[in-house]
Amino acid sequence: MLHKIIPGALIALLLAGCSQKPLLHSGQLLYDVKVLAADSLEGRASTTAGNYKARTYLIKRFSEIGLQPYNNSYEQHFTIKRRTSEGQGTNLVGYIPGNSGKSIVITAHYDHVGVRNDEIYNGADDNASGVAAMLAVAVYFKENPPQHTLIFVAPDAEEMGLQGAGAFLDNPPVPLDDILLNVNLDMLSINSRGELYTSGVYHYPGLKELVEKVKPQANARLLTGHDHPDQGRDDWTNQSDHYQFHKRGIPFLYFGVEDHPHYHRPTDDFEQINQAFYADAVTLVIDFLKVADKSLNQRPASR
Repeated sequence: MLHKIIPGALIALLLAGCSQKPLLHSGQLLYDVKVLAADSLEGRASTTAGNYKARTYLIKRFSEIGLQPYNNSYEQHFTIKRRTSEGQGTNLVGYIPGNSGKSIVITAHYDHVGVRNDEIYNGADDNASGVAAMLAVAVYFKENPPQHTLIFVAPDAEEMGLQGAGAFLDNPPVPLDDILLNVNLDMLSINSRGELYTSGVYHYPGLKELVEKVKPQANARLLTGHDHPDQGRDDWTNQSDHYQFHKRGIPFLYFGVEDHPHYHRPTDDFEQINQAFYADAVTLVIDFLKVADKSLNQRPASR
């Protein structure tokens, strides 16, 4: 039977060689979430030791991927303001250079809410999933150089009023006028219906045709919505870091899932992640950024 097996094996090898290289290294994606959502990081609350551990890990990953730092450091320090005190927050910023003179900023906050009543809120979905997705995006575009400069920002203190994103925009590494778009990743991994939403098309209708070019995956499809003023709390326009960009007139798209029973609960652990859905959701994000990088030459107009 050897003479029959060999041709079949050769055909399989030829087909494999002709197939597209995958957009995503799913093993690394899941590993990054697992590290960031570990009990040892104690929920990554801003100004805590667990937050510092998360930051140390992310600096290592930025360096491994080959992101370039601004001013010889990935860290951007700022003052976190509380009602009765202040503390130091730290954003992480790295970039992949393009050749257009314009930038797309990808954000995913790495802080969470910490420990409450002796229970650790690990924030696997919120927002270890977004940070790991951002790292996966960086890996893809490091291997496939973009037209526009891609700036990767892991803001701190999102859970304290979007303070890190605001600090980044108050002291940006590039002129704000050169930023074409913000793509914000916040909660991408827990959904039983295969639904990933992108919010922002209502405010920037020109982005809709780019979103429509993204191909559905086996376990995830991209929907638009949650951005209309009449939707009340279901309008996500001001509910994550993209709002700081929107306030400054910078177009945004926010990628995330709808609320689930583990949102801001101590059960938001790695074990709850829908792994097949999550991997495909991140693939949708990468696919969108491929389209946006090739298609955008100026800011999409606002409504």
